[in-house]
Amino acid sequence: MKFVIQRVTKASVTVDGTCIGSIGKGFLVLIGVGAEDTKEIADKYVKKLLGLRIFEDAEGKTNLSLKDVGGELLLISQFTLYADCRKGNRPSFINAGAPALATELYEYIIESCKQEGYPVQTGEFGADMKVELLNDGPFTIVLDNL
Repeated sequence: MKFVIQRVTKASVTVDGTCIGSIGKGFLVLIGVGAEDTKEIADKYVKKLLGLRIFEDAEGKTNLSLKDVGGELLLISQFTLYADCRKGNRPSFINAGAPALATELYEYIIESCKQEGYPVQTGEFGADMKVELLNDGPFTIVLDNL
């Protein structure tokens, strides 16, 4: 599993010219599901995501979590995080999870975040999405191999 977490002041996702999700302050999270991923692995990633303290406190130190700042989540599926570019110039995606597995785990992650009480917006699995964001910092963290 791979999460690319971007601290944002705002972010949105559009499909076919229609905005289907938008947030203010929070995290835009690009989620890649690998062929070997499970719900147990997803649980580790969600726990780490929701516990990250990367918002600034009154002294300018990254000491506050998403919950501390009343932040929101925009969760976007992105199988291209599993691009393997070691050979040639055309990426291979053989390590990405099959659509059935990826859909199941993406939806599981969404529900897990909602159950923890976070406002969640999403993209549309498998759709051609246009994602806009204002990265705050910029501050971007890649979670993989937890």
